[in-house]
Amino acid sequence: MRVTVLGPASELLAPTHLPFFKGGVRAGFPSPADDYLESNIRLQDLLVEHPAATFLVRIEGDSMKGAGIHDGDIAVVDRALSPAHGKIVVAVVDGDFAVKRLIYRNGSCFLESANPAFPDIEVSESSDNAVWGVVAHVIHRLK
Repeated sequence: MRVTVLGPASELLAPTHLPFFKGGVRAGFPSPADDYLESNIRLQDLLVEHPAATFLVRIEGDSMKGAGIHDGDIAVVDRALSPAHGKIVVAVVDGDFAVKRLIYRNGSCFLESANPAFPDIEVSESSDNAVWGVVAHVIHRLK
């Protein structure tokens, strides 16, 4: 699964305030009492913890579909977060960006797909593979 870097989140997520309704939205029948506006909210406030280190990338491919990440999704990638076992990361693999799950197994480091059709990629000090940032959020359109 490849990614295209769209740019810094601080520039791409407009500081527009969107209406935010108090309470949650139920998947059943809504309560009339919850039908009022609480305040405004900025998506950037929800999605970006470290503005100077956060970028948006567009996902290309289906190697992470088992993790709920689909072709055309936008990932919010925070380069200030520490990569850790089990985290989904953007890595540089043979000169291209890729989205994979970071896994430590038997003393080795791997980039693992969430689709069995794609092999794991071993990350070693001698390889050209490196973790670039941690995926903090994924935005996708329901089809």
